[in-house]
Amino acid sequence: MKHEILYESPYEYADLTQETEDGGRIYVYGEERLPSVTTILSGTKDGDSIKKWIEKVGQEEADRIRNEAAARGSEMHAILEQQLKEGDIWDYYPETPEKKRAYKMACTIMDQGFPSIDQVYGCEVPLYYPGRYAGTADVIGKHLGEEAIMDFKQTNIPKKSRRYVWDYFQQLAAYATAHNALHGTEIKKGVIMMCSVDCFYQEFVLEGREFERAVDAWNDRVERFSLL
Repeated sequence: MKHEILYESPYEYADLTQETEDGGRIYVYGEERLPSVTTILSGTKDGDSIKKWIEKVGQEEADRIRNEAAARGSEMHAILEQQLKEGDIWDYYPETPEKKRAYKMACTIMDQGFPSIDQVYGCEVPLYYPGRYAGTADVIGKHLGEEAIMDFKQTNIPKKSRRYVWDYFQQLAAYATAHNALHGTEIKKGVIMMCSVDCFYQEFVLEGREFERAVDAWNDRVERFSLL
């Protein structure tokens, strides 16, 4: 039996305008100009490991890998969003090898991750924490009966442990904290649905004390970013 996902939101989400400023993304809402969650994470990230990787593979190859990953991830997200919103992707025809790969990866997440989604409040939901930051959550809804922030990720190789998704956990914590501040919710759960290029599925659930640690780590990143 096909798993039915209710697409209905009890909340009204505001529209935010995105701009680029000083090489980073900002969101504009009324008089507020807020740095994006990803800009804060990038600006406070330890760059040593990335630098070593670029030195190993070379700048040209590093750029190629990152550009392909970004395009593949965007395509995968678009397919998943269409499926959640419309309940069907029958009219999708991948035109290139990379789009075919993205389609297979999306299907893997739909097959293995979507059965845990009960309800979707919205996809690509703009959120902001007044005076601090803003961002766009992939999915907000209910995961196994609990309100949660859900995020789709693609990866070249499967992650060996949870420490490799710690930045992603902080991203989920940022969105949950903003949603709670804006809508009076008590979301304390985040879910990463990840698929590798060879269609290996991994799911990482953030909750409990680990969720609280991610919130604390995120707040620390926001403070450090404000001092840059």
